[in-house]
Amino acid sequence: MKHNPRVTRVSVFLLLLLCASSQLWAQVKLPALFADNMVLQQKSDVAIWGWAAPGEAVEVSGSWSRKSVKTTANAQGAWQVTLPTTKAGGPYTLTFKGSTTLELRNVLLGEVWLCSGQSNMFFPVGPSKTSTWAKGVVNHQQEMAQANFPQIRMFTVEQQLADEPQPDVRGNWQVCSPQTVGDFSAVAFFFAREIHQETGLPVGLISSSWGGTPAESWTQKEVLEANADLRPILERYKQALTAYPAAMKTYTAELEKWQKEAEAAKGSGQEPKPAPKKPTNPTSNKAPSQLYNAMIAPLVPFTSKGVLWYQGESNSDRAYQYRTLFPAMIANWRTVWKKDLPFYFVQITPHRGQRPEIREAQLLTMQTVANTGMVVTTDVGDSTDIHPRNKQVVGKRLALWALAKDYGKKKVVYSGPIYKSLTQEGDRIRLTFDHVGGGLVAKDGPLAEFTIAGADQKFMPAQARIEGNTVVVWSDGVKNPVAVRFAWKKVPLPNLFNQAGLPASPFRTDTWPADTYGKL
Repeated sequence: MKHNPRVTRVSVFLLLLLCASSQLWAQVKLPALFADNMVLQQKSDVAIWGWAAPGEAVEVSGSWSRKSVKTTANAQGAWQVTLPTTKAGGPYTLTFKGSTTLELRNVLLGEVWLCSGQSNMFFPVGPSKTSTWAKGVVNHQQEMAQANFPQIRMFTVEQQLADEPQPDVRGNWQVCSPQTVGDFSAVAFFFAREIHQETGLPVGLISSSWGGTPAESWTQKEVLEANADLRPILERYKQALTAYPAAMKTYTAELEKWQKEAEAAKGSGQEPKPAPKKPTNPTSNKAPSQLYNAMIAPLVPFTSKGVLWYQGESNSDRAYQYRTLFPAMIANWRTVWKKDLPFYFVQITPHRGQRPEIREAQLLTMQTVANTGMVVTTDVGDSTDIHPRNKQVVGKRLALWALAKDYGKKKVVYSGPIYKSLTQEGDRIRLTFDHVGGGLVAKDGPLAEFTIAGADQKFMPAQARIEGNTVVVWSDGVKNPVAVRFAWKKVPLPNLFNQAGLPASPFRTDTWPADTYGKL
């Protein structure tokens, strides 16, 4: 048979192309979390994983140690190792050897915190170029100019949705500087700054948040399905999808009407009506489990110290259900991470759209779920803006919990007064508190925002006085009081603090049904 040189050249080219493609596919591939400038949890056995060719040998080593760990990719090409880390320090290199070698540079060993929630966690240090509500924190120009902290790093997870758990996220590690900090989650940054300055440790932040999202979006579907109180969330979602085409037509008409009314009301001094809510659709970030699948599941099992959480506004309409949902979500994350992660969260600030019940649900979570902590923000809210700009206080108060509970600062007062018990004393009620922090204080005048009721459940404005570490509450209009409420309204202005300057949490001593009771 006659030799055809053209066919031979094509065959050789295809063979080389096949070999090159095979070699590229066989290279070690890493999740986005593993990249230059990253922070790994110090003094831990950290989880490291990735992909390679099935059966390919993979060796991982960190320059902080002479020892390496080895494994083999499984039939699907996935691999995972546990790599011991030493005390905080760096910069180091992290090396991966398979059919090729991959090296990550400027890696620090320090403290890693996962930061998640809705818009108040996402809220950046500097003004956003794409969002009207993210106006930057108080004194943002000065804060940004002074933010030269190369040992603070942040990985911001790109916002994505998914019907099923995903293997990876999009994002990259940024070293904190005046040029980069403007895009950092403000709450997370001010938390990290406090931890770094108090301990000297590098801090890595993984920011995974999305505005306007309810807790069920961040919770695994199986968890919602397994709980009778949470299954209505899934049923409601299915019904919303079915009704979506008709609901969207109604929404469009209502939105057009609202826009006209809002325009006409400008300058009248009247409070505008809330905008109609857009109906849920298959691509909504409010859909159950969508954000867990796309923005939390791919982070598992990255080794971290704990979790910071700022969310709840989008669950206010079903605050009673949040009593079950929020603890279930915390347990869910701890289960998939196989670790009792410290979980510190922010109680929702006073706002005209937020019921007191959502703050109560958060308070109950702190009181019933182990290894959690709550920051009270009644003194730094904005009744007309759901996004208060004073994030410095929020970040610092979250750091107080971590410093006291995780970093050995035993003398740090980390919580404001928390209601403990009551005693009826004739026509008065005496309240006791935990976390009095050196003593109770009425800031700027007599105690305010206390109400009192008898068995008729009719609450009357009350007088209140600090006596030692207790508060005595009474009203001339209530002769046989049985219950007290404190700061129990959408926009309270309470002034009960402890000597450390931390505000008391809103509370009620009764368990009478409130607005969202039983609403699932």
